[in-house]
Amino acid sequence: MITRQSSKEKKRDLIFDNKTLAMLIFPLLIEQLLAVFVGMADTIMIASVGEAAVSGVSLVDGVMNLFITLFAALATGGAVIAGQYLGYRDRKNADKAASQLIQFMLVSSLVITVLLYLGKSFILHQVFGAIDGDVEGHANTYLMIVSASIPFIAIYNGGAAIFRTMGNSKISMLVSIVMNAVNVAGNAFLIYGCHFGTAGVAIPTLVSRITAAVLILVLLMHSKGLIRLEKIRKLQFDWGMIHKILRIGIPNGLENSMFQLGKILVLSLVASFGTSAIAANAVSNTVAMFQILPGMSINLAVTTVIARCIGAGDHRQAEYYTKKLMILIYLAMLVVNGGIYFALPEILKIYNLTAQTADTAHQILLFHSVFAVTIWPVSFSLPCTLRAAGDVKVPMYISIASMWIFRIVFSYVLGQYLGMGVFGIWVAMIIDWCFRSICMIVRYKKGKWKLLKSI
Repeated sequence: MITRQSSKEKKRDLIFDNKTLAMLIFPLLIEQLLAVFVGMADTIMIASVGEAAVSGVSLVDGVMNLFITLFAALATGGAVIAGQYLGYRDRKNADKAASQLIQFMLVSSLVITVLLYLGKSFILHQVFGAIDGDVEGHANTYLMIVSASIPFIAIYNGGAAIFRTMGNSKISMLVSIVMNAVNVAGNAFLIYGCHFGTAGVAIPTLVSRITAAVLILVLLMHSKGLIRLEKIRKLQFDWGMIHKILRIGIPNGLENSMFQLGKILVLSLVASFGTSAIAANAVSNTVAMFQILPGMSINLAVTTVIARCIGAGDHRQAEYYTKKLMILIYLAMLVVNGGIYFALPEILKIYNLTAQTADTAHQILLFHSVFAVTIWPVSFSLPCTLRAAGDVKVPMYISIASMWIFRIVFSYVLGQYLGMGVFGIWVAMIIDWCFRSICMIVRYKKGKWKLLKSI
């Protein structure tokens, strides 16, 4: 009788019960599914223009993802700080953290957008290396239009992170539905109806991101939740608060940016294998996102949940939720990858690829699915607990070292020198995952993250 009562008391003390976790995670799954689906739909629609268009768009998306992940990392920094303040029951500073995050992301994203336009020639001719003229033409069109959307996707990411910190991922899901509906409808109209080609994919991307940024800002200013964004009449930085955000965001941003930069450098190698290899890599990247989608979604919940636990000073619950959410990730990854395995032949038919390109993509995706189910969660989900606790530098060092030593070097060794082509690049990525997972397990088990606090 005493044991049963103690168990009930423990359940009452939990910061997130099962219902609250479900309400947090389910909208995140929908939101991430929509994001990946739209990426897949973009590729399918642009495939009607030709493989050169698919290749050009995929090359530019590699660069865009570098900056999008940078701002997602900064948003994570703001979410961790605001979440820890909420766990500490300090709503005033949680509001301030949200306000400073949005202001800083606005200014920094505008600077990066200007630099992108100034560096357009360098990106097309140096970063992408030797590409065919028609591929370059499509890449140029897409880059010129989509670059303008960076400030808006940055603001949306910041606002969505704030809502997730409150435990209200439903709002970011609804805004994502609107954003993606505008994107897909615009793509269909401009590509199939107006025959705009590559511009028909780029313009709706810009319009949809503007729509999402405006909506998320309006909703934040009228929020009735735990955090409310004050009206920003003029830019006014609180450098003490920004320092706390950047202390989490910069290492995370460097890690993610190096990850994307590595992928961009590898794209130059992929480009040297020819248009078929570029197209196979682009399609594989799109479908592979579905294979890791459950983990990506639940990772966002891990950050929210663990940050609140750390802010409350409850490391017992942090360990409990880490284990619980990791088990959930493994189960979800197994289900999703099992479904994709049986549907893969039909999925690849949608892209209208040549036989050689389709065979290469099929081989890559089967290989990727095995390790997505077994290695990916430890490599990319377990570090979310470390970051939410403020342990960001060591995971950053591990990730960057693993990226450059294993993924980059082995991509050239396996892909180019051993003649494995684009498949060798994916093998190198899995080697990177294996090393990373071992290091993250060791770091988590040492428990140094329990001694840290960011507020």
